[in-house]
Amino acid sequence: MADFQSIAKQFVEFYYNTFDQNREQLAGLYRDQSMLTFETSSIQGVAAINEKLTSLPFQKVVHKVGTLDAQPSNEAGGILVMVTGALLVDEQQNPMNYTQTFQLMPDGAGSYFVFNDIFRLVYG
Repeated sequence: MADFQSIAKQFVEFYYNTFDQNREQLAGLYRDQSMLTFETSSIQGVAAINEKLTSLPFQKVVHKVGTLDAQPSNEAGGILVMVTGALLVDEQQNPMNYTQTFQLMPDGAGSYFVFNDIFRLVYG
């Protein structure tokens, strides 16, 4: 069995670094069967997910990961990843808390793609 914990950690670091620097490059992590639920809207497919991520109404964002939990999720070698953290948007000084869950699936040659992605801001 692959080291799911280190794969999850590497994925999360790559995902948020890419998100914070150039969201358009995240498209390569998704496939046509991938689904993103962002707050209350669900979107399926690479083009629609990329459109959603690149059209978010802010220019700058910085993610700070607080916790990262991972588990093997199925016989196909999937990995379930749950992240909690805070993000700063544009010039705001008050971080917003968030939780994000990824279902990673093997994509051959030791790589993975995002099959499911659920993002939610945490208020309160």
